[in-house]
Amino acid sequence: MPMELAVFRESGLLARSDCFRVALLIPLCGSAGIWAPSCISSAQVAVAELNRASGIDGRKVQLIMIDAAVEAAEPVEEIVNDLIDMGAIDAIVGMHISAIRQRLSKVVRQRIPYIYTPLYEGGESTPGLFAIGETPHEQLGPAISRLQTTYRPRKWALIGNDYVWPRSSHNYAKDLLKSLDVQVVMEQYLPFGFSRMRPVAEALEASGADAVLVSLVGQDAVDFNRVFGKMGLHRRIIRLSCAIEENGLMACGAGNLERLFAVSSYFGALSTDANAAFKERYHTMHGDFAPALNALGQSCYEGVNYLSSLLCNHGDRWRGASTRDALPVRYLSGRSRSCTSGQGRPTVYLARADGLQFCDFKPL
Repeated sequence: MPMELAVFRESGLLARSDCFRVALLIPLCGSAGIWAPSCISSAQVAVAELNRASGIDGRKVQLIMIDAAVEAAEPVEEIVNDLIDMGAIDAIVGMHISAIRQRLSKVVRQRIPYIYTPLYEGGESTPGLFAIGETPHEQLGPAISRLQTTYRPRKWALIGNDYVWPRSSHNYAKDLLKSLDVQVVMEQYLPFGFSRMRPVAEALEASGADAVLVSLVGQDAVDFNRVFGKMGLHRRIIRLSCAIEENGLMACGAGNLERLFAVSSYFGALSTDANAAFKERYHTMHGDFAPALNALGQSCYEGVNYLSSLLCNHGDRWRGASTRDALPVRYLSGRSRSCTSGQGRPTVYLARADGLQFCDFKPL
């Protein structure tokens, strides 16, 4: 028996049926482990709010954290499959990379609802699985177009981790840049935990690129940006990322972030009524020194609320539906007072790194 299942059995969780048990699948180690504290803290706010009411399906909600990192010691799909077979979890909220989602979709098989929360490459149509994050069409395309209008780079480089989201996003970017008569002079994919970023940055410098799309995950993005900053490449090259967030900024260091842009529908510093209300609830629960609010963590808050509303409003219809069906689900969010899937999308912003935070939010 895998260690995680042994822990569940020892704790008695497998025998309880009085709670609605949500498996929160997040990276707890490896390159993306930097996101975990914000994800857990944000999901806990949603659970507390639901439990002050009637929970989900009339039961109190309980989070079960499971490591969904690529580098995890046990294959997450085996753990999840066994937990479903044992009746130990009632639903999944997943904030992890797309490669893990693709593996999990083959084992969950509509047995429990699966809410996938972060930005992703689009095209998800697995029944019983609902991807609620932004796609390149919503996020990357408008950001590149805005940077082209403002800075007019003539040569782009594309650097990412070697899995489906960076590759799909870069294919989208290449098509867009070609239509704008802009050249792609470098495209490189790195394994997770790649430790030799200086040669990558040197190749970027030698390519003559004016702009670089950085689709690296977590600590890999941090390591790249540190080297980029130390080499002073910001003087000639602008950076765009869809996945860099507030934890990543702090880890990069303020001196390594000049002319770095990020695109997202949520930033912790956004000055909106919805975000002010969410931040108040978040810090009331976790205190002033809580993990930094960011898009990936906030997506876990949304994911738990989406799950609750999906089951409340549509019952068992989730089994035969998918992301493509766009079931109308109205759910609480930090991005707006409430979101309704299938009826428009939240505003996406292009932001600039300023020290260790984002600023200058431009709606796209």
